[in-house]
Amino acid sequence: MILVGLGNPGDKYSTTKHNFGYWIIDSIIRKCSLKLKAGKGDYLYAQHGDSFLVKPTSYMNSSGLVVNQILNYYKASIEDLVIIYDDIDLTLGTIRFRDKGGPAGHRGIENIIYQLRSESFLRLRLGIAVEDLHMKPSEKYVLSPFPKKYKEEIDLVINKSVDGLEYLLDNGIEKTMNKFN
Repeated sequence: MILVGLGNPGDKYSTTKHNFGYWIIDSIIRKCSLKLKAGKGDYLYAQHGDSFLVKPTSYMNSSGLVVNQILNYYKASIEDLVIIYDDIDLTLGTIRFRDKGGPAGHRGIENIIYQLRSESFLRLRLGIAVEDLHMKPSEKYVLSPFPKKYKEEIDLVINKSVDGLEYLLDNGIEKTMNKFN
């Protein structure tokens, strides 16, 4: 499997909600004592068994180009792919595994669908909506950090997501959706 966590590169964005996908990949890398290496394109990766953990180094809205580079370089198919990303339509604390679907306004996913010419790839959606925060305009909301008071909840989401991804690798998408959604 190729697990791709979406985010934006650089310190300016490292703590923003839009980098939730990066946080999941970083957590797996720490848990498994791995190190990121430069890929043969605009991404960093670490290998864990048969799985690749990937962080694109392009900006979010160009994620599809990077995903295409990765699939071509590793001669992998779209069935080997799991995209991990933030979703403003889900409440913080919610995760959703899906086997396909549209972009729902997420520009990174929109670009991946465009580049792959398919909506049929596995994904893990991570809720970032918090009602007591101003979520409009959404572009500003996703590029801002969570207040510190949400750290514990974010850590729980990260742990649940890592557990879900491990479960997915062993059990497939149907069982994973039934257990974690």
